[in-house]
Amino acid sequence: MKFTDDQIADIGEEIIGVLKTVYDPEIPVDIYELGLIYDVQISDEADVKIIMTLTTPNCPVAETLPQEVKDKVKAVENVNEVDLELTFEPSWNKDMMSEEAKFELGML
Repeated sequence: MKFTDDQIADIGEEIIGVLKTVYDPEIPVDIYELGLIYDVQISDEADVKIIMTLTTPNCPVAETLPQEVKDKVKAVENVNEVDLELTFEPSWNKDMMSEEAKFELGML
């Protein structure tokens, strides 16, 4: 089934909403505001590709966090397949955080 651009945009907004419920265990800010999500691509058949990183390659949740992201995104209505790619290029740094995240952490 093919979705319209508007439907894809709605699915995208729902995915972002879900990503904002996933938290890095070491920093009390969600992974979206932290800038750990590099890209979310949605095909017109609602196949989703997420490119994300972790704060460090040896992050204690390196195994579980990507799986949690994948499971939560897959649960979004109309989402078909979810492909998650973990990358460390470019490596994450504090500049990637949203203003909101920096404020939460007292960095502003």
